[in-house]
Order: sequence, then C-alpha cells, then structure tokens
Amino acid sequence: MKILYGVQGTGNGHLTRARSMARALADYDVQVDWLFSGRAKSDFFDMEIFGDFQCYQGMTLQTQKGKVKMTKTVLKSNLLQLYRDIRSLPMQQYDLVVSDFEPVSAWAARKQGVRSIGISHQNSFLYPIPKRANNLVTDTFMRWFAPTDTPVGVHWHHFDQPLLPPIVEPSNHNNTFKENQILVYLPFADLDDILKLLEPFTEYRFYVYHKLAEAKDMGHIQLCPFSRSGFQAHLHSSEGVISSAGFELPSETIELGKKLLVEPVIGQMEQQSNALALQALGYATTAHRLSHEIISQWLKAARPAPTPYPDVSAAISRWIVEDKAQNLSQLSQNLWTKVPGIAELPNGEGTRAIQANLSGC
Repeated sequence: MKILYGVQGTGNGHLTRARSMARALADYDVQVDWLFSGRAKSDFFDMEIFGDFQCYQGMTLQTQKGKVKMTKTVLKSNLLQLYRDIRSLPMQQYDLVVSDFEPVSAWAARKQGVRSIGISHQNSFLYPIPKRANNLVTDTFMRWFAPTDTPVGVHWHHFDQPLLPPIVEPSNHNNTFKENQILVYLPFADLDDILKLLEPFTEYRFYVYHKLAEAKDMGHIQLCPFSRSGFQAHLHSSEGVISSAGFELPSETIELGKKLLVEPVIGQMEQQSNALALQALGYATTAHRLSHEIISQWLKAARPAPTPYPDVSAAISRWIVEDKAQNLSQLSQNLWTKVPGIAELPNGEGTRAIQANLSGC
C-alpha cells in the first residue's frame, strides 16, 4: 500500500497527531509520503520523522491579537495557486490519501478518484456535537475545506457518535508536578499582552512558548522559542497549562492530569466550541478573555485526576491497513471502553449528563 498523508500546518496540533501516526504506520509494510500546507517550509521544525516531505501554500486563517481576521485571510489566500496545486498534484501512484484537514491532498484525491480518509478534530464537527458560534458558513467550511470519503473525527467524548478519543503522542518524559510552574501557549495572542497578564504573579514561574528567535529569561517568566522537545519537557513538569482552546495540547494536558485554563480565539468556531465542551466535561476553566482575576483564581485551583487514553494512532493504523477502514462505529466503541469514566457507551447516560451541563455553560 502507498499512502499520501496530507497535514494542515496551521498551529502545531496537526503536526503532533501526524508524528504519532507516522510512528504507528511505520509498523506496517506501507509507504507513506507526507504533504504539509498552511505555513512556509522554513517555519516547520522537528520534522525529521517525515523524511523528504512536500510543502504547499494551502490555506489558513489569519489572526491578530487573538481574533480571526476574515478580510486578512481572504487577501493572504492565493486561491488560484491553491487550485493549481490541487490540479497538478499527481495521485495515480497512491492507493489511499489520508488528510488531517489538509485541502490540497483531500481535493486532489476527490478530483482524481483516489480513496480518501480524513482524520482530524475538525471532522467531529460534521456530527451533532456541542457547538458554539456555528452557522451555515462555518458548517459549510468544515464540510468542504478538506472533504474525504470517510471522515473520522477525534474528540474528548463520543457524544453518542462514532468519534474516536484524542490521538496523544507517546512521550519519554516522566509526568511530574513542579509546584507553581505553569506552561503558557497562546500562539494567536500578542506577546506583550501575555506578559502584562503574567507579570504580577511573581511567586509562579511561567514558561511562555511563542514565535521567538531565541530564549529570554525575564525572572519569573521564561520566554521560549518553539521546540517540541523543550515544550514536552515543560508540559510534563508543570502543574498547569494556560493555552488557547485548540485540541491537541488540551488533550495532552487532560491525559497528564494538569489543570487547564483556555482562552478561545475570538471568531473561531472550533475554538469556541472546544471551550464549551471542555467546560461541560469539567476538563478546564474557560475564559472569553483572560484577566488578572481569572488567572488568580485558576492558579489556586486543585489539579484534576489524569484521564489516560488508549493508543489511538495504533488502532487507526491497524484499522486502515488490516481492516481496510471498515466499521468505524465498532472501532469507536472499542476505544471508548478503554477511557475511564466514558464506558457507558452506547446507553448514553454520560452524554445526557453532559447535555445537562451544557445548558449551564
């Protein structure tokens, strides 16, 4: 089997999932070619596992000070180049395309009649799950940005749908809890705004990851350039995480049992919906806008218990290669029975309790 695996390069959550899938697929006699889009090739880091990967411009949302800017998104998106890339990508050599919300590979497979599977958190929004700030435009975007024959969604709960648990990359770091150490990852926020929020809390040590050329020690605030190994080390040693309401980092945080404070990107339906789900599930404190008062209260909160997830990437790889991607509902049920506290599937009692919580969010 020869697979083209396309990955959306916006943010780092898609890349984290891709690394886990790369390791899992390496256990099988398959050839996987990797394609990334959504950022310049020079902006990717720690990409050795993907070999000689392809890189395309693709399309990505533009943000400013934590808000999605649709006008800026349209102006910076070269739709003609996207169309050309889709048309010119050779697909005849591939048996299967897997897309993690990556439009060039997904649309090329659709246009050229190659079987495709979509594995992403975004695919969960094709189902009736908790959503906030969605409308016809956002629903259409989720369905058609990177369409595939078999969309597979991952989420923190199944919500009585054939969704899968999060794909969390295995780590060699020990999970410890250094008192008063906090990891901060707010990539869409202005760095000066982040520093103003954190400066008063001098009794805590913050490791702030941002797009920086080099590290800088500011006393109780340590500024860190993007680094997968450094980020993982600080994640595993911190007692809490302050982040945007993406999917992959909250998933890792939940599994490790770190306390979590999220600020969703304004105007981004996925992040708004993630914040809603995290609050309803009791996994995080959410804030429309971070403030001194909110951070102060959260820093004093107790840590939650860890929520261990099964090896979802291994299960999906086996499902793709050996089971030929059949019976997604059975795969979903098998995996959720291994997640503590969500073993009630399929009678729905847990989902009904969550729906009750949603009414108060």
